[in-house]
Amino acid sequence: MWYVSTRGMAPRVDFEGALFSGYAPDGGLFMPEELPQLGIETLHQWSALSYPSLVKELCTLFIGPELIPKEVLNDLIDRAFSRFRHREVVHLSRLRNGLNVLELWHGATYAFKDLSLCCTAQFLQYFLEKKEKHITVVVGTSGDTGSAAIESVQGAKNIDIIVLLPKGHCTKIQELQMTTVLRENVHVFGVEGNSDELDEPIKAVFADVAFVKKHNLMSLNSINWARVLVQMAHHFFAYFRCAPSLDTYPLPPVEVVVPTGAAGNLAAGCIAQKMGLPIRLVAAVNHNDIIHRTVQQGDFSLSASVELTLASAMDIQVPYNMERIFWLLSGSDSQGTRTLMEQFERTQSMSLPKELHSKLSGAMTSESMSDEAITWTMSRCWEENQYLLCPHSAVAVGYHYQQRDRQQPRETSQAQHVVMP
Repeated sequence: MWYVSTRGMAPRVDFEGALFSGYAPDGGLFMPEELPQLGIETLHQWSALSYPSLVKELCTLFIGPELIPKEVLNDLIDRAFSRFRHREVVHLSRLRNGLNVLELWHGATYAFKDLSLCCTAQFLQYFLEKKEKHITVVVGTSGDTGSAAIESVQGAKNIDIIVLLPKGHCTKIQELQMTTVLRENVHVFGVEGNSDELDEPIKAVFADVAFVKKHNLMSLNSINWARVLVQMAHHFFAYFRCAPSLDTYPLPPVEVVVPTGAAGNLAAGCIAQKMGLPIRLVAAVNHNDIIHRTVQQGDFSLSASVELTLASAMDIQVPYNMERIFWLLSGSDSQGTRTLMEQFERTQSMSLPKELHSKLSGAMTSESMSDEAITWTMSRCWEENQYLLCPHSAVAVGYHYQQRDRQQPRETSQAQHVVMP
């Protein structure tokens, strides 16, 4: 399996090369050169698998035994999930009135990013120990990435991690998760500005290929392909748990509602779609609505400023994984993707070509939730289910309530969908 840059100007690399890269040297993001296509028979076989087993199957497809032998790969993934609090690692809660909530928060930091980062860290350590190398990980965070990244590598002898924490833009518990880890390989710095603003110098650093190589730098933000790879399992697991039957043809669709900031989980869902998983995606965002405007109007442009919301980890205006989605939906058009993204970087504004916008709106729909809608959703879910949502989960559940309230009762029971907190 080879990986290419979305901008088409960098040499292709294998999984190890993609894993140890941040941005590609040309400023793009790495994607598989070709996607495996999964037939109905494979989907039937996978439908009975546990979440960890789905991660193993997907990683086997995209890594290859010549880099990590299958038995070793399985052991690494088992080790990654060994500290999760739920025996299933990921659990589906079926609540009242057709609300299915995929619980992705049973890891050490209570963030869904624990799932992908703990696996990514195991892959890193495997290659580093094999080659007796040391790396320095650089991470910018809007809250949950920093603490999950620290948890995944703290104490590792061949990895140092530098986390840039935007002061005043993370929740107190997330800040404490990052600043109270007393390990020699963990270095946390408070910086001025929001998470989008601190991404700019990080990208500039990774554009200096000689500097990156000299200091063995890499990123664990969702620009890293391994993060997106593991997140694909969320969508397969959600589909298999919610599809009414796999005995019909064509297979029935399931709507997956993804609360999103940088769009890594959304990109994972788009890749799963392209591989043959019959899901309909919903991008649920807070008041920082660039993804919503892009899906609805083709308007990929920055607002005047990032707005602080209750769903603070999603207070993002530059969803860099949308570049992966544009590339994927354009038929791997690297030149077109490069032109679009360079225009966006120059002007902070870009309109999608009509054909690409049509493909995007065909692959997903979207919704934006205000703080008032978030608190109303949290209250309603508690009243109906005694189930406590965090504000980020409420962004997705709010979409479910909107759709349910618009439908007739007879229609509601037919709808199959799941939200991903």
